[in-house]
Amino acid sequence: MTANLYALFASRFPADKTACCIETQDGQYYTWGDIERASARIANLFSSLDLPSGARIAVQVEKSAEALILYLATLRAGFVYLPLNTAYRAAEIAYFIGDAEPAVFVCSPQNFGWVAQIAFKAGTRHLFTLDESGNGRRNSGSLLARAMHHPDQFETVEKQADDLAVILYTSGTTGRSKGAMLSHGNIASNAQVLQQYWHWQADDVLLHALPLFHIHGLLVAANGALLNGSKMIFLPKFEAKEVCRQLPRSTIFMGVPTYYVRLLASSEFDRNTCRNMRLFVSGSAPLLADTFAEFAERTGHTILERYGMSETAMLTSNPYARERRGGTVGLPLPGVSVRLIKSDGDGGDTACSTACEAGEIGNIQVKGPNVFQGYWRMPEKTAEEFTADGYFKTGDVGKFDSEGYLAIVGRSKDLIISGGYNVYPKEIESVIDEIDGVLESAVIGIPHVDFGEAVTAVIVKRPEAKLTTADVIALMKTSIANFKVPKQVFFAEELPRNTMGKVQKNVLREHYATYAALATPAAGGVTPS
Repeated sequence: MTANLYALFASRFPADKTACCIETQDGQYYTWGDIERASARIANLFSSLDLPSGARIAVQVEKSAEALILYLATLRAGFVYLPLNTAYRAAEIAYFIGDAEPAVFVCSPQNFGWVAQIAFKAGTRHLFTLDESGNGRRNSGSLLARAMHHPDQFETVEKQADDLAVILYTSGTTGRSKGAMLSHGNIASNAQVLQQYWHWQADDVLLHALPLFHIHGLLVAANGALLNGSKMIFLPKFEAKEVCRQLPRSTIFMGVPTYYVRLLASSEFDRNTCRNMRLFVSGSAPLLADTFAEFAERTGHTILERYGMSETAMLTSNPYARERRGGTVGLPLPGVSVRLIKSDGDGGDTACSTACEAGEIGNIQVKGPNVFQGYWRMPEKTAEEFTADGYFKTGDVGKFDSEGYLAIVGRSKDLIISGGYNVYPKEIESVIDEIDGVLESAVIGIPHVDFGEAVTAVIVKRPEAKLTTADVIALMKTSIANFKVPKQVFFAEELPRNTMGKVQKNVLREHYATYAALATPAAGGVTPS
């Protein structure tokens, strides 16, 4: 029996192929039969191109039903799907094309000119366009125009569980982006676990507002609905007003924390809006405790927060039927082993290091059928990131409570070593976020002549707040050890984030490094903001 991921999805499609699979914001309907026939045409087109085995199909297009069908067609034809952030420009695309060497590149029509120059120069043989649908019109572009000449039946290519299915490039905030290689088996195992763990129901309707180039929108949200044979309401992007309009017709919503903040800011969002909802899932960035609590009070629903990454898909999740604890990402998913290892003193975390007890902070390592095959064309880096006993070093730092719920403290690369002491930014941010008048915060380390690194806080105040640097420092000195108290506090209008809502601490470090000389030698010293 084939392990092709598309075959798994197809085995779960509803018996009634005339039922709706995808409904777009402007009312276009795509039945399950449409999905099968359209993916077959594109798969036949790709097969006609005489592509080599394992060929990469790179895709940088706006979100649409056809974009999801392109993903399915790539899997069905036995090739490797490579989604790229729509925000990437020429220099970034040149890197990805040079590194992945895709045989096919599919882009938006408006980008064809500059993408073609890069792709053809790098040796990419085939370039197609795919336009976003909307305003009452069907999707257009050369990909669909060519595919229409091919049959609407296709025999799904046989694949083994370990065969490569998707390459997801990491954000590359600390160096060049790495391509995480996920197999058909990796993705299938995670999708099946989540279907059971989140209690997907036969009549579920997913309101899909996430992008399709990221693991959250593609491999968690869309795959979940496909595996369950559930209808999706496709929004091209998140808009609070439109989400509020569609929520009464939905049962599941998945988003990044920013989505939930914006929903809570909308006067249209209330219990009645959520009357038919069964599950709200949050991920891709930490959810603030205030957002978690306010959401429950406003809607009567408790957000389910989970944890995963491009290299592993989902690793942990708060339970569906048991307590969902704010500030945690829940328990290890079935089949996934998660352990915390104390640092060896040099920033490493080897298999022979000491395991952490409950409440102790350690480096998160994971193992399971969901964990990726390695980094594309980077065998040395792959070897570095796995322990001798096969655990992947996530680069995240966390702690378990007494009942096994995991809380993420931060990234190991974000660890601040100040005066010889380890300072974990998340711990400091949690204290700052509790201060009246603070909307959110980010804690970073910047160079310091005496301490090596100075703990530095960047704070976004609520509109009415009158907080000063001195206020923050004074309040924190009553709550945490002096060496953890920020030596500098800056106020900002907003924190820089990537497309999935994660705070870009590398951007903050670069920006505030120029202020390093201002840091005072006295621990907890006050610097003008």
